[in-house]
Amino acid sequence: MDAALQFLQPFDLHPVVDHFTIALLMVGVLIDLIASLFPMRAWMRYMALTLMILGAIAAGASYATGDAEADRIWKALGEPARAVLHRHATLAEYAAIVFAVLALWRILIESIGALAGSRPVYLIIAVIAIGVLGYIGHLGGVLVYTYGAGTALMAAEPSPTPSATPAESPAAPTALPTVSVPTPLPTAPAAASSPSAAASPKASESQKPSPSPTPDGV
Repeated sequence: MDAALQFLQPFDLHPVVDHFTIALLMVGVLIDLIASLFPMRAWMRYMALTLMILGAIAAGASYATGDAEADRIWKALGEPARAVLHRHATLAEYAAIVFAVLALWRILIESIGALAGSRPVYLIIAVIAIGVLGYIGHLGGVLVYTYGAGTALMAAEPSPTPSATPAESPAAPTALPTVSVPTPLPTAPAAASSPSAAASPKASESQKPSPSPTPDGV
């Protein structure tokens, strides 16, 4: 058995078998509920019986393939993912047993007339089992889409950036360049610095040219 599981492991059969299990069992119980409203439609009851038997076989195969898959990925998962996987595997094991009992019960209902009166109780338990099966499928989705179980995302590791490598030491901060601005010296007012501006009006009048003598000697 182990050799067969190791041979089938590379084909990733667990998700395929899971989908068959959910589809067969849910449709089988739904048809059985509809058949209870139409007691004269015997073909619907037989169809529900066939789907329940096939679904129970698929549930056993789903648990077997899932158990092999869990052994392969267990060490690569973190603690939160392991807790989800443990709950998923435990409920799947119980579900496989319950659906096997339901399939046997359904066979006895059709073959033994004395057990036909237990059909309503069978349907109630089957509906509850279908609800638990949906929750098991939800846990499987959490493992794949949240934790990347069994996918390439589980083994992916972020590559370190060059700035985050420990070998590279941070560059020492350099001092900001200083710029010296010369302070302007105080200058004298323009009126005081020019000598011509400080001369009196008389000195300017003395510098005027004298009138030239007239030809008559006056």
